[in-house]
Amino acid sequence: MKAIAQEKYGEMGLVDVAQPVCGPGTVLVRVHAASINARDWHMMRGDPYLARLTMMGPRRPRTKIRGTDFAGTVEAVGAGVEQFQVGDEVFGDLGDAHGAFASYVCAPAATIEFKPAGIGFPEAAALPLAGSTALMGLRDVGRVRPGSRVLINGASGGVGTYAVQIAKALDAHVTAVCSTRNVDLVRSLGADEVVDYRKQDFPTSPSYDVVFDLVGNRSLRDLRQVLAPGGTLVLSGGGTFGGRPSLVGPMRLIIEAQLAARFSRLRMVVLSVPPSRSLLAGLRELVEAGRLTSVIDRTYPLDQVPEAVNYMETEHVRAKVVITV
Repeated sequence: MKAIAQEKYGEMGLVDVAQPVCGPGTVLVRVHAASINARDWHMMRGDPYLARLTMMGPRRPRTKIRGTDFAGTVEAVGAGVEQFQVGDEVFGDLGDAHGAFASYVCAPAATIEFKPAGIGFPEAAALPLAGSTALMGLRDVGRVRPGSRVLINGASGGVGTYAVQIAKALDAHVTAVCSTRNVDLVRSLGADEVVDYRKQDFPTSPSYDVVFDLVGNRSLRDLRQVLAPGGTLVLSGGGTFGGRPSLVGPMRLIIEAQLAARFSRLRMVVLSVPPSRSLLAGLRELVEAGRLTSVIDRTYPLDQVPEAVNYMETEHVRAKVVITV
């Protein structure tokens, strides 16, 4: 089968590899679409260097086939899998296992869900990591309730476009931070207020019950000062940092927050989102209820994944970039 593989940092390309075989508890899926996330860019570049030591591999990637988010059709099921059968349309997240930029993937049944009715494979493939991050960050960690005031920094990105919609589905009042060219997009997704950071200062008043930072471009002080008493700061900033690889990159803010949280009364949470069928089910329900839609910036074929990742690295991408297989 065809797949996008990476032997060393900075390079990836299309190769022929053996088709995976299902083991117990897994499902073989023929991939129709996949999507790119910031972690794919970080994996390609091996950036930041600190992550090479903790997650990626010190000299070369530990996993060769890239990509985590996918949507496709079930081709076979392993022993013990009862909820899926051949022909089902599904979507899922491979997490640290990677392997979605390929003709087929073999995924644990616990990390996939039925594709939402009424949408195509590209729109479904865009959902898993970005949508799960938004849902977990707002509903589960941020504990957003009707009337909550939510500030989303990075509202036009992959997670941000879902976060605006999910916050509104939870009946929150949403203030979205984005650039000038994305103001209309963010408003169309339901934001009550939009801060164009090219024309306005970042908010300074302690007005928000939840601050959801998806960029990592503001200081911890900036983010903390806008929290209302009893509020929650949720950090999930993993943006791309062009140029030469850095030592800590977006991890700087995360490390700082983890240390500060030990000595602060403010609730600060660094988000970790493992693949979860329950989160995917929540996204499916929102899509089918008409409360959530995928915004796709560009679509590339499988053999152009390197170009797609480069586009994410060098351009101010809005929402999601999708790969068709």
